[in-house]
Amino acid sequence: MSIHVIDRCVVEDEGEGDTVVCLHGLGGTSNTWSPLMPALAGHRVIRPDLPGSGRSGAAGGALTIEKMVEAVVAICARLNVSRAHILGHSMGTIVAQHLAVAQPRLVRSLAVFGPLMAPPETARANIRARGEKARSEGARGMHDIALALVNAAVSADTRQRLPVAAAFVRESLMRQDPDGYARSCDALAACTAAAVERIEAPVLLVTGDEDVVAPPQAVRNMAERLSGTKGVRTVILNRCGHWTPIERPEECVRELRHFLPAQR
Repeated sequence: MSIHVIDRCVVEDEGEGDTVVCLHGLGGTSNTWSPLMPALAGHRVIRPDLPGSGRSGAAGGALTIEKMVEAVVAICARLNVSRAHILGHSMGTIVAQHLAVAQPRLVRSLAVFGPLMAPPETARANIRARGEKARSEGARGMHDIALALVNAAVSADTRQRLPVAAAFVRESLMRQDPDGYARSCDALAACTAAAVERIEAPVLLVTGDEDVVAPPQAVRNMAERLSGTKGVRTVILNRCGHWTPIERPEECVRELRHFLPAQR
């Protein structure tokens, strides 16, 4: 594995073959994708910590989804990637959609987990409030945010049967730079939906039946708007919350193993 620092973003780069670029969600890092790496054997896998997140949290300045898209484009250019399969989780699915619209030649396919086009209006105020809590309270605020989100965004079944998965989510959130997390919240709360009807690439949509961020009906509605693409598959995982790659890695690996070879 190689580690790159590109425009203050830390990027992991490993393997050979067709390129896969993995975009984590709010409170995530490159490690969000570790459980799915078995499905990506035989690929070159590029996993950035997006601006404001993880090891890239110290990168200053206001954040927007558009700036995150620009960061991904810059990473691909620096690493000589002209065509890639894009994986996204949560906020990363929004980045992926905007990327697919703005850079259709770059995006070979989209596999998105816990996908949403933009937060509903009712959620935006809560996201902003979460960002303000992180900004004003620092590590203590991140601790409270992590506990609340584990209870709200991870299914009860996962918390009971797979406590290590719940612990991973808690740790991922608690280890975020509070200011970077706050700026990511600002970006997510202010974002607009991409013109998904213009996406040309095949799309895999995966969500949990208990996902309160990307509920099944919203994902089905998104699939209908994507019906003009080369192909759309929607998968609903049972007893699963919003952290699909962490809560149900075996099922996600299975879906990727079916999806990616079809796009070669």
